Formats: sequence, structure tokens, C-alpha cells
Amino acid sequence: MNRISITKCEAEVMNVVWNKGSVTIGDVVESIDRDLAYTTVLTTMGILEDKGIVQRGDKVGRAYTYLPAVTREEVRQGMIGELTEQLFGGSVRSLVLSLIQSEAVTAEDIAALKKAASEAERSK
Repeated sequence: MNRISITKCEAEVMNVVWNKGSVTIGDVVESIDRDLAYTTVLTTMGILEDKGIVQRGDKVGRAYTYLPAVTREEVRQGMIGELTEQLFGGSVRSLVLSLIQSEAVTAEDIAALKKAASEAERSK
């Protein structure tokens, strides 16, 4: 399976697409919290379409709609895999240990991780 990877700008656009389901370029421009030119969003949407991450839908007036062609989870998994390869030599253990040792991790995060690890262990 090919890993799906997107840039920060592509992620901003995709968050709007995933949240709304079907969007025009104008919808995305209006929904993003920072100033992005219409042409920037149009170019980004074209790149996402070329990558197979969005698909062009129906035409509404003069504008095409765009729909997600992949799920958030597919992108997350692809990017986690890429991060694991690039920064941790492919070691999921090193990635998880690094996350656990991060100052941003709360006691609640650790409890949730213990529960998820226990459930994963039972299903293997």
C-alpha cells in the first residue's frame, strides 16, 4: 500500500473537505482561519486531486465541488509510517517511547495508552 503524505497547507484544506464532505474552492477559502488566496487553494486542491486524495465532483454554477477520496485515518496512518521511518529508523517502539517521554503527555494520556495497549495485547 502506498503511504499517503500531505503538507501542512494540504492538511488545512483536507480538514475542511473532511469536515464538510463536499466543498468548492470558495468554501475552503472561507473556512480556513488564515488568509489564503483563492489561487493558492485552487493549486493545492489540484495537487490533492493529482495525489488521489480528493476527487472532483459536480459543477455548481461556475465552481466544481471536491470530495474526499481518502479518510483522515488513511492519511494519519501514512504519515505516522513516514515519520516512523524518517525519525525512528522504522521502530514503532522508539516512536511510542519518545511520545510517552514527552513533556506534553498527561496522566490521562498514559492511562488511555495503557488501556489501548492492554486491548491490543488481548486481540493479538
